[in-house]
Amino acid sequence: MPFATAHTVSLHGAVGHLIDVQTDVSPGQVGVTMVGRADTTINEARDRCRMAIINSRMDWPATRRITILLSPADLLKHGTHFDLAVAVSVLAAAGSVPATSLAGTAFIGELTLDGNLRSVAGVLPMVLAAAARGIRAVFVPEPQAGEASMVPDMSVVGVRSLAQVVAVLRDDEELPEAPPVAPDSGARLLAWRGQERLEELDLADLLGIADARYAVEVAAAGGHHLLLSGPKGCGKTSLVERIPGILPDLTSDESLELSAIQSLAGTLDPGAGFPTRPPFSAPHHDASKASLIGGGLGVVRPGEVSKSHTGVLFLDEFPLFRSDVIEALRQPLENGDVTIARRDESVTLPARGMVVLAANPCPCGDYSGDVRQNRCSCREVQRRDYRNKVTGPVADRVDIVRHLPPLRKHDDKVDLEAPESSAVVRGRVEAARARQAERYAEESWRLNGHAPGPVLRERWPLTKAGQQAVDTQLYDGKITRRGATRVHRLAWTVADLRGLDRPGLDEVDTALRLRTGEPLLLSMLERAG
Repeated sequence: MPFATAHTVSLHGAVGHLIDVQTDVSPGQVGVTMVGRADTTINEARDRCRMAIINSRMDWPATRRITILLSPADLLKHGTHFDLAVAVSVLAAAGSVPATSLAGTAFIGELTLDGNLRSVAGVLPMVLAAAARGIRAVFVPEPQAGEASMVPDMSVVGVRSLAQVVAVLRDDEELPEAPPVAPDSGARLLAWRGQERLEELDLADLLGIADARYAVEVAAAGGHHLLLSGPKGCGKTSLVERIPGILPDLTSDESLELSAIQSLAGTLDPGAGFPTRPPFSAPHHDASKASLIGGGLGVVRPGEVSKSHTGVLFLDEFPLFRSDVIEALRQPLENGDVTIARRDESVTLPARGMVVLAANPCPCGDYSGDVRQNRCSCREVQRRDYRNKVTGPVADRVDIVRHLPPLRKHDDKVDLEAPESSAVVRGRVEAARARQAERYAEESWRLNGHAPGPVLRERWPLTKAGQQAVDTQLYDGKITRRGATRVHRLAWTVADLRGLDRPGLDEVDTALRLRTGEPLLLSMLERAG
């Protein structure tokens, strides 16, 4: 029968579509026709596959008409990973490979002209998509077999060449020799002393900012977004760089999600294993919108906001970012994902990480409301334009606001005892997240910072006194309805840190102060420790 079907996967952001590569080899005008909305890289596969088959000492049906359909035909497809499926389907249609051996199997990999394979980006999300659609075996380039093996109940065959794939499909006893496949370029190529410096940082190093330290602890426990403001040198960056040290290890589901994003971005290092610690990203303020949110020419790649999924995205000197970048953060701050819409496709990527913003009071960083400490050299119009870069709708999507004062003479004596270490705080954060995991075990979210407001009000309401305190702030115009939802979430996180079954009036008061930027009471900080 001059007809065969092989399977592969087409990725559109985090969504994978199973593609049937159907090939018909029949008498007629000699040529190769490929249909099904293939982009340039896939159309070029005709020449790559032909030379790969010939140089692998197999027969290319040169005297026949070859028609290749990528089904579903109305779906836009792109990527060089289609090569292996196209070559196998042609060989099966020509009778060189049993067509029945292709059933329930997906083929992923780029071919070189000599028939060897090359690594491709996005193997893990492709295999996840294939498994969800009933595929139980997959052929991938040898270095990416471990990546594909993360998918449960999937039979993974790591191969080096097209000849080895054919040998496996024919059940040959021996595999042809082939040179090793080079790892994907996502492997780390540079290393330098001090690149792991964040692992050496500890909260115990910071003195005199107990208020801000507690805010960071609440943010880490509930996955809340955070804004830190204050003059230069007050400790904003130092505090944020210590957040990874108080975050728990990734769960197996979180590790799988993050690995899929890194694979899609082409940054998954095959030699480093799968991530166990939350990511931390701090792009420079001249970063483009595409690099931060996602995009790029041709294939849409995840940006830093998606690469920081389950971790921390730190945007230092936030008002210095371009206005279009700042406004583009509205969706990930609100929904925990980002959608990139183009003429031919719309791609949605996850972005459920903590977004931490840091800002100075003015461009020079020396402004202070206290005239005795004010050394600002900026004009008022400069300060106003600087503050206006962070628009109200963006600021309203940030859960916690903290204003750090400049360092004073006796700040190291403010704490009642020596500051707690990151290990101690991390223990409380882990306990609080364990309570949330138990409470939301049947839900689609994990943390308080992700819980929908209507569901919280219906199933996990505040006490009557606590709700009245929130409503009073709402009707007085001090918080918005969105802000009231965030206070509700924060109150539950404060209660989880304190080991309470339900937030009371004290927890709501703490949440309101965290939300509005008012200083915390000393009794709140003592109870936090």
